[in-house]
Amino acid sequence: MHGAAEGERGVVTATIVRLHVEEDAGKSIHDRFPKRTAVDLNRSGVPLIEIVSGPDLRSPAEARAYLQTLKQLLEYIGISDCDMEKGSLRVDANVSIRRAGETTLNTRTEVKNINAFSFVEKALGVERDRQVALVESGGSVTQQTMLYDAKENAVRPQRSKEESHDYRYFPEPDLPPLILTAEFVAEQQSELPELPGAKRDRFVATYALSREHATVITSSRVVADYYENVVHAGAEPQATANWVMTEALADAKDHQEQLRVAPGALAQIIALVKGGTLSNQAAKKVFSEVAAKGGDPRTIAESLGVIQVADTNVIAGWVTDVLAAHPSEVERYKKGETKLMPFFVGQLMRASKGKADPKLAQRVLEEKLAP
Repeated sequence: MHGAAEGERGVVTATIVRLHVEEDAGKSIHDRFPKRTAVDLNRSGVPLIEIVSGPDLRSPAEARAYLQTLKQLLEYIGISDCDMEKGSLRVDANVSIRRAGETTLNTRTEVKNINAFSFVEKALGVERDRQVALVESGGSVTQQTMLYDAKENAVRPQRSKEESHDYRYFPEPDLPPLILTAEFVAEQQSELPELPGAKRDRFVATYALSREHATVITSSRVVADYYENVVHAGAEPQATANWVMTEALADAKDHQEQLRVAPGALAQIIALVKGGTLSNQAAKKVFSEVAAKGGDPRTIAESLGVIQVADTNVIAGWVTDVLAAHPSEVERYKKGETKLMPFFVGQLMRASKGKADPKLAQRVLEEKLAP
């Protein structure tokens, strides 16, 4: 078995050596009380799987990318919420070094007490540097378990580590071998949802998104489904991506990761901007109001008084007033000072209290100021 993650070397393949089922035995907590270890038995007896990967990762950054890829895959499949704070996902990381050009890895150590992917990267970096310094000074690495202290960004020994044979593994005589047929495996694969990599590639091909945008949008299955629902409601794909990556995700971050604006409502907001009914700034106000209270976006825009005026006759009236109020600037513009156009647009937006469609306003101004 193997999985792939994108890291410093491009796409890296990480072998999965073993994946087995256990019962959770609880966990030790080493950073809650100074110089003491607490024991949390709340999850004792809960089934868990342990995934053991091969020594295929070459840097702390690659290890972090691998874990993020694995977490995303588990969440997509729906077998875990992968919440490290709740103990749904835990990481123990093994580290070993070798000199450049050598093929045999040195003695490994295991780093525990890591509760965030960012800390995995930091802990591995600290332990790698410790081992390098030890070997460079003529010492040797002892196989042991190290504890990571996030506050100090340091590791300290917990206990010497047994070799695998010291765990006294032996086959359970009452459990016969479980043999999975190719047909069974194929059936299970057919029931899997579209996985992150395939979904990302499809979004790039189908919606003409950049790989960077597609990666953000498919980072969560919920967000990816939300994006597609907005597009299917009639919104333009790139505009939808922009709104989802900015306003929608920012609002979700502040509200327990809930996407509070319905896909159809966001599609309406995007359409109102595209049609010139709302400016981008006004649309953001409407989005916030819909997120907080629900309702029809156009009705809310009207109640907020932010609908843009796109009536040429109405805008022409404001243009006449603005030009009449600034005769010297009009004269200078007609003599070639075209850099005054932003001034006229600003004055018109002020006169219209921000309701004029800026693009239409500039077009009418240019017509009126033409020699």
